[in-house]
Amino acid sequence: MTTMPEGADATANVEGDAAEAPAATPLREPAGGVPDVITTPEGLARMAADFAAGSGPIAADAERASGFRYGQATYLAQFKRAGAGIALVDTDALPDLSILNEAFGDAEWVFHAASQDLPGMRDLGLVPASVFDTELAARLLGWPKVGLAAVVERELGLALAKEHSAQDWSTRPLPHSWLVYAALDVEVLLELRDALHGHLVEAGKLAWATEEFEAVRTAPPPEPRVDPWRRTSGSHQIRDQRGLAIVKSLWEARDKEAQRRDTSPGRVLRDAAIVAAAQARPSSLEALVQIREWQSKGTRRRAPFWYPAIEAAMSLPERQLPPKRGPRGDGPPQPRVWKDKRPEAALRLAEARDVVTTLTERHDVPAENLLQPDALRRCCWEYRGGGEQWIRSFLAGRGARSWQIDLIAADLAEAFARAHAAHESHQASAEPAED
Repeated sequence: MTTMPEGADATANVEGDAAEAPAATPLREPAGGVPDVITTPEGLARMAADFAAGSGPIAADAERASGFRYGQATYLAQFKRAGAGIALVDTDALPDLSILNEAFGDAEWVFHAASQDLPGMRDLGLVPASVFDTELAARLLGWPKVGLAAVVERELGLALAKEHSAQDWSTRPLPHSWLVYAALDVEVLLELRDALHGHLVEAGKLAWATEEFEAVRTAPPPEPRVDPWRRTSGSHQIRDQRGLAIVKSLWEARDKEAQRRDTSPGRVLRDAAIVAAAQARPSSLEALVQIREWQSKGTRRRAPFWYPAIEAAMSLPERQLPPKRGPRGDGPPQPRVWKDKRPEAALRLAEARDVVTTLTERHDVPAENLLQPDALRRCCWEYRGGGEQWIRSFLAGRGARSWQIDLIAADLAEAFARAHAAHESHQASAEPAED
């Protein structure tokens, strides 16, 4: 319910009456209190027994130290199950939680944004039998805000504090206020799951959600990035190969050092310092430390460690310099050039986007959840005929779920036929008239 500003036109309230929504109730601590963190194999065994004796789905969450440590390791794992309560597990002290697989059995795991937490759970030896994702459920329902705090407030009328979401969870001992926050992340997740399940049933989207949840659960790890150094913030400003060689050399030296120190790369050397060095191309250590981005105390002190990477890049033969552009993927070119390279594909894309807009409005689902934009573009680019059957086969090969294909394939086939007719008509009108 939207609260109208005092004196505002009541007709602007799309919810109907101008009655104010009740204020959310702050959720300050779990009903059963905050449990002690499990740090020993004996404690983990007791937890396994408790959860095996519990019933129903298992709420799960994980805390990382993104921005502080190298990589995305989980440092605290949280679980809750009816009959077992909440468990907080120190995964730095207990990096192998595989004992919990048997205790959890084939129970459904409930996450908020499962794709973020599942890789870390797998690293801990945990493999859920099935998943319910409350964030993804909210997306499929067309809710405008899908963060955990927003979904909990909308559905349960409770306010979750999020002030500890970006903390360094590798800190030991963990402050009590952080543990309260971590426990609250699973406190109402099971109740939220039941409510969203009901909404999915009412909306006729439960089958969609079930396919999406399974796709997230079984998604393979992402492929390693090609030339990850090209993602250095600001590196797009570097347009010459020698400057790019400096970016690459410093990035690789930083990554190696960050991994050795188990520290976020940005805390070892800032991207801005890397780019500034690439722009200046300093010919000496003295010239390097004159650069503004290298004059902070810590960066200046470590400059002798980094300068050899710059020297190595400056001494590379021309033939070994990195190309100005990174390796091109196997996808189609940018849509802005389609009109010149493949005009019928450009027409197909325009028609396809109209189809997506219509379907997203009709079914109240975000366009990116209706069909991945990359799959849509590739389909428009690679189509050579074959109608709906070809489209179905192509989208399935790109990982589209059956509900997505059933929803869009026939409409896309009609759109592609319209594009073909428009292209043929344009070509006919462009042909010179016969004498």
